[in-house]
Amino acid sequence: MAQSPEKTSPLRRFEASEWRAIIGRYTGPDTLRSLWQVAVTLGLLVGGLILGYYLMSRASWATALLIIPLAGLLIRTFVIMHDCGHGSFLPWQRANDAIGFVTGVLTFTPYSQWRREHALHHASSGDLDRRGYGDVSTLTVAEYQALSKFGRFKYRLYRHPFVLFGVGPLHMMILQRFRTPSVASGKQQLWNVWMTNAALVGLVLIGIVAFGWKSVVLLYFPSYYLAAAGGIWLFYVQHQFEEAYWERGKEWDYATAAITGSSHLRMPALLNWFTGHIGLHHVHHLGPKIPNYRLKRAHEENPIFHAAPELTLRTALKTLRLTLWDEASQRMIGFREYRQLTQLQRAG
Repeated sequence: MAQSPEKTSPLRRFEASEWRAIIGRYTGPDTLRSLWQVAVTLGLLVGGLILGYYLMSRASWATALLIIPLAGLLIRTFVIMHDCGHGSFLPWQRANDAIGFVTGVLTFTPYSQWRREHALHHASSGDLDRRGYGDVSTLTVAEYQALSKFGRFKYRLYRHPFVLFGVGPLHMMILQRFRTPSVASGKQQLWNVWMTNAALVGLVLIGIVAFGWKSVVLLYFPSYYLAAAGGIWLFYVQHQFEEAYWERGKEWDYATAAITGSSHLRMPALLNWFTGHIGLHHVHHLGPKIPNYRLKRAHEENPIFHAAPELTLRTALKTLRLTLWDEASQRMIGFREYRQLTQLQRAG
């Protein structure tokens, strides 16, 4: 019987003495910089929507072109909400929660519920025994083999790029409106979901009264859809790559998972601005309280962060074929490679 490639040697663990002092130098918000960031981002977002409304009856083609930068601004709005959720945007928790709620409504995200689920993601990212919180569902080869034919079909369907990035935004837009009790959704989080829903209804009604239904349906919704698809893609490539880090609970290590299990996605300066440098995801996972505007400096000044796997926009596209974690070879493989492995095993 043919064997999978031999398991690679264990990754070096990063000791707390190596990294705690490093992230401490960049932790903590710059209040004026944060306030300026939210003012510029929301100012440009509102200004773009007003411009789109003005152009809609005069040059519809120009309005359509605005969808792309508006989507970028919605991603940046989500990044602000994200930093508020980590308590890294402003030094006052109530202020973080207030801005987080508003930016959450603008991005169709129940802030408190998302914050709880995202905290669980940070605490378990790369742990095979604690999957399922705010991540892209990933099965091991053995788990996939154990599924029924229908179970395999459902997983293959879920992992198809059209479903992830085409249907995924609809899931975020619609299904986030309804949550049930879970580890990530207690009473406080469920209450926040319905508060967010009520605020969303109010926001849509105000938008229709002030700018007309076309501005809401033909400008804001498409911008959000594109932003959500882009956000899902960003989150996907941050943890789904060939040399990704997955370990069982006893072997799992927080710092190693953060640095080697999160990618460094290199992007042009403009995209880094729209995404709040979230491509430096390894820095964020090691130090979640580092504000987005300090991630770049932290990475550049500390060699410990240079161990993170690097991706470019081109190489990131190749990760879309990766669907299963092969525990034997300690890497992500695609369905085609999985079929080749099973054929070799049967032949052997």
